[in-house]
Amino acid sequence: MDVRQLQVSAIKNGTVIDHIESKNTFKVANILHIEDEHQLVLVGVNLTSGNLGKKGLIKIEGKNLTQDEANKIALIAPDATLNIIKDYEVIEKKKVSLQDELIGIVKCFNPNCISNHEKVRTRFYVERKDLPRLRCHYCERAMEREDIELL
Repeated sequence: MDVRQLQVSAIKNGTVIDHIESKNTFKVANILHIEDEHQLVLVGVNLTSGNLGKKGLIKIEGKNLTQDEANKIALIAPDATLNIIKDYEVIEKKKVSLQDELIGIVKCFNPNCISNHEKVRTRFYVERKDLPRLRCHYCERAMEREDIELL
């Protein structure tokens, strides 16, 4: 008897975000605004994972992520992988990765920064990608993962 089993059903076409730390699964779901989706959405939390112990997983039928969505996910879940599904098959699999510069997706935590008072798009340089560290273009303050607030 095969003791392996599929814990979450397959989707025909769309995107699967896998290897999310369980505690961050709903943060990723919020980034993707899954409540507005009209296609099938599956969210799994505390699934068994060899690497993480427990992991989260999100499957969205008919969804292709934007670069901004992928960047936001990389900030919240840097170990996540994106799987592009076509006709029930994975046609592309990649680890999320931050670009070198993030524009308009993160709020500066410095209350005196011009980006918090003027109509300018926030701009950050990514100094470290694995445990995200960002530096504000305007005030030059560095932010660690715990300081990051998404717009």
